[in-house]
This record gives sequence, C-alpha cells and structure tokens, in this order.
Amino acid sequence: MSTWKLEWNDKFRIENVVVVPAIAEYENIKRLLFLISKNDSKYLKKTLVIFVVNNLPSSTDDVKNDNKKSIDFLCSLLKSAPLELENNLPLQKAVQIGLVDASSEGKELNEKTGGVGLARKIGMDLGLTAFDYNSHKKKIITSLDADCEVEKNYLSVINNSFNELNLNVATIEFSHRADSHSELETISKYEIFLRHYVIGLFLAQSHFTYHTIGSAFVCDIDAYIKAGGMNTRRAAEDFYFLQKLAKVYSIFKINSTVVRPSARQSWRVPFGTGKSVTQLQNGERQFLLYDPQVFLVLKKWNELFYSNDSLNTELLLNKAKSIHTELYNFLIQKDFLTQWEKILGGSNSERQLGYQRKNYFDAFTTLKLVHHLRDYAFPMKRIEPALNELFKLLNYDFSGDEGFQTAENKLQNYLNALIQIENSFSNSHKERSRLVQTK
Repeated sequence: MSTWKLEWNDKFRIENVVVVPAIAEYENIKRLLFLISKNDSKYLKKTLVIFVVNNLPSSTDDVKNDNKKSIDFLCSLLKSAPLELENNLPLQKAVQIGLVDASSEGKELNEKTGGVGLARKIGMDLGLTAFDYNSHKKKIITSLDADCEVEKNYLSVINNSFNELNLNVATIEFSHRADSHSELETISKYEIFLRHYVIGLFLAQSHFTYHTIGSAFVCDIDAYIKAGGMNTRRAAEDFYFLQKLAKVYSIFKINSTVVRPSARQSWRVPFGTGKSVTQLQNGERQFLLYDPQVFLVLKKWNELFYSNDSLNTELLLNKAKSIHTELYNFLIQKDFLTQWEKILGGSNSERQLGYQRKNYFDAFTTLKLVHHLRDYAFPMKRIEPALNELFKLLNYDFSGDEGFQTAENKLQNYLNALIQIENSFSNSHKERSRLVQTK
C-alpha cells in the first residue's frame, strides 16, 4: 500500500471512517458530501469520509479527467473547507474529508488487480491509521459508494448501534432509487430477486441470511482484522468479505436508516447491480425467481448437517439422498465423503466443529447448491407463482394481486411484501440476525 497515501487534516480524533471508492464520480461526490453534511455534528467531527479516487492506466481520458476534477475539488476542501459546494449545494456542517489519490500518473491501480475491491481495501486499510486508539469507543469502518444517498441519521444510527449493542458486523437497509419509469420497473425486479433469495435463506435456516450490498455494510476494527481485511476482487468483494465475517460473527440488520444506491446502468464492475440492471433493461436477462422448493431442500439439509447425524458421514449421505437425489448428487460431486471425514478427524471440540460446518458449507457453497437444484430439479419460475408459493410456505397473507393494477404497482406490492416479511424474519430470529432499531 506504499503507493497510496491518506491525505487528511489529522488534528481530529476519529472513531469512524466511511470509505467511498470513486471512479468518474465528480458530480456524485458533491451530492454525497452535501447529504452527509446533514448529519449531526456530534458524529461528523469524529467521522472521516475517505474518498479513494481511482482508475487504471488504461482508463479512458474522460474517466481520468473526471477523476482529476474530483481530486482537485477534494484537495480544495482539505485546504480551505469552504462552506458551500459548487452548484449552490451548501455544506450544512463541516465534514472531515480524507483523500486517497489512486488516479494520477504513477498512482493508478494495477491493470490485473485494480477494481472496486482493491479501492475499498486501500481506503479501509489506510483508515486504520486515522483512528484515535485512545478512545474507548468502537472503531467503525463503513462501506459506501459515491452514487448513494444517505439520510440525516446515517452516522448516528451506525454509531449508536455499534456502541450501544456492541456489534461487530452489520448490514444496512437499502432501497435503490430510480431516475425513470423503466428504471424503476427494472430495479424493482432486481430488488425482488435479492430479497426473495435472502428470505429463502431465512426459510432454510441458513447462517448466511444477509444482503451483500457493497454500499450498505459496516464492521468494527476487530472484525476487519479478523477477516484479514478487505479482499481485492474486481466484483463481489462484498460477498466474500461478509462471508468471511459470517463464519465468525452474527451479522446484524440495521433497519432505522436507509442507504439509497443508484439503479444506474454501469460499466464499473463485471457483475452486480449495474450489470444486472443493464441486462434486464436490454432484455438480455429474463426475470425469474428460484422455485421455493429449492429452499425447502436446503432447510432439510441444514437441519441434518447441523445435527449429530453429521458425525457419521455414511449416515449423513444416506439421509441426504432421502431428502432429494440431486442434493446427494451435489455432495458426491463435491467429494463430500472424503472432505467431511477429514474435517471430522481434525475437529477436537463441538465449537470447532460448528465453525467447520460454516466454513465448509459457506455462503458460496450454499449458492452453488441452489444453482444445482435449479439446474437439475427445480427450474426457475415466473414471479407470480414463485412468490405466491413462497408466501404460502411462510403463511403470509398477500392480497396485493387482487383487482386491476398496473404492472408497476404489482411489482411494488410484491416488493413491499418481501420487505415486510424480511423484517419480520429478522425480528423473530434474533439469535442469528437481530434487527437494530436505534433511532
């Protein structure tokens, strides 16, 4: 990390860092600063907002020029802290700003490893050097994106949640915002897909029931170090980072403030929200949901895998086969018999075995099983039959499809129902995912 330095006015006692990777985000940076500045000054003065302005050597001139404007703008704020941003956006209160130049010649991200994961890692690693280690308060690292909107209680909710409830890791409620009618329909479909999957995982009693939105997760310094820091993946860095943390900590849900990412089409990452929105809007991807039967198979498997029957591998495989043949086939393809026998032989306590269960059958393996069942047993379904079956399994009375309504309204009703169910699951599974309601 010696290539990059954190520029900031280090006279402040920092307890929280908010890390924002930014590539060609000049206008969004100004907007985000304006919104952050609406937060309580009590929290602003102890929070450092670190912008990692980045690009590759091969990035276009437009990207590099936009980044230069961002760097010049942030440098001017560091030097003079003007009370007003450009375009008459007033900076409501002083925001402590940090800048990492990963854009200028000689400081660009590496062509092979450069991307959002590396940008987040640079900001988070350098953020460790800014903390006031004499403070007894939690040292909190928050992940955000430049295209997001945040609420005026954003910092207070995060800080109070972590300090009062002694949290280590949390996700934050999100709601993608749309700039057009077609974008609204597309992002509603995308959020329905995300939320029905997480609800399915709740139904299946998975240990990995959380959203992986890069702009909506938080951890303390202990969890960050325990996970070995952020990874450098070009995409899905949030997925793999939270997966590591979920093997050690409960991941909590902060529900009383909302992060609103943009639903824009994007070239910035090879997959994720921007890519999915682009594919849906261009008709390259059909909108289908997982058959809820997939999650019922997963539920039975989780119950079996976390029982004492897992101590006998042959018995475990036979019972897995009785759950569903394709579950058995999936385990055989993974060479489960050999691998699990080895894990059992190396586990000296129930606690160690509990960790090994989560480590072996983690979020990615869970997703691979879901995909295997999708491909060989339960094809994906259209939204109405898939959600109606899911609602029935959950004993949820959904009346949003009664009478005439536009397709847009119907989608919104489905989405609202899923949000309600998700929150109720969070409330009723506090031992695995407590819902934080800090005001």
